[in-house]
Amino acid sequence: MNPPRADIAQSALILRFTGVNQTTVEVKGKIEKTLEDIESNLQNLRGTATRFNSYIEQTARDVINSRREKLLANQNLVSSLGYQLKQTLDIPQTYSAPNVRRKLRPTAPTASKAPYTPEPELMMEDYEHVLNVIHNMALVMERSPSAFKRMDEEALRTHFLVQLNGHYEGEASGETFNYEGKTDILIRSGGKNIFIGECKFWGGPKLLNDTIDQLLGYSAWRDTKVAVLVFNRNKDLSKVIESAKEVTLRHPNCKRFIDQKSDTHFRYIFAHRDDVNREMTLSLMIFDVPH
Repeated sequence: MNPPRADIAQSALILRFTGVNQTTVEVKGKIEKTLEDIESNLQNLRGTATRFNSYIEQTARDVINSRREKLLANQNLVSSLGYQLKQTLDIPQTYSAPNVRRKLRPTAPTASKAPYTPEPELMMEDYEHVLNVIHNMALVMERSPSAFKRMDEEALRTHFLVQLNGHYEGEASGETFNYEGKTDILIRSGGKNIFIGECKFWGGPKLLNDTIDQLLGYSAWRDTKVAVLVFNRNKDLSKVIESAKEVTLRHPNCKRFIDQKSDTHFRYIFAHRDDVNREMTLSLMIFDVPH
């Protein structure tokens, strides 16, 4: 077997032919024959490479998974992965969802040789529950206008915190310092942030855009579940909803719209401010409060 030979330089294929008294037809025939042989050999190699790549990928995954499991077992990390947000049993039923003991399920971190404490991460089911508690409190405000009509932003936020603390035994706080500034609602577990929320009265598209910037500024790299709560005291709620949706979708950090949970609840995927590859889930919730 005499495989074709050529040189590659600066993305160019260089063929060399030697001989005397060669005609143009003979040289052209040699070039075409060599190119056909090269393509034929490459085709054979592609099949071999594809099979090898498939084999080596699965083999590597098996070896990595086996090594990870061994390291986790040796470091006794399994017991450190479980932690729990505890719910109290005396939650006011007028304001909140039914009693359900909730347990956070963090994903397993990458194993290393040095012992470490896994980072907590709020699972989507628990994220939905937190937002449901907030939603139920907002419904109470909408249905009892006389009790809330004179409350400012801070007073309204306090009512949300009361309900969240009722579900999570004091894990929620207001005006808690986190990263670059203060955030309105922050839930922590094991000393780590698992939920960040920002409350604002509707003041137009620019204020909402600034609020999202503010929330992103509060969010550290590991914060992946956030929410913007907009209180509307204008008459035209439908117009506010459409404007808020457009502002959020056009924000430079917005990667895509996920879905619409209700007439006033929308879900997006945002990029972290300092890392475009790090994604966070952002919920936009709009409430019509008494005025």
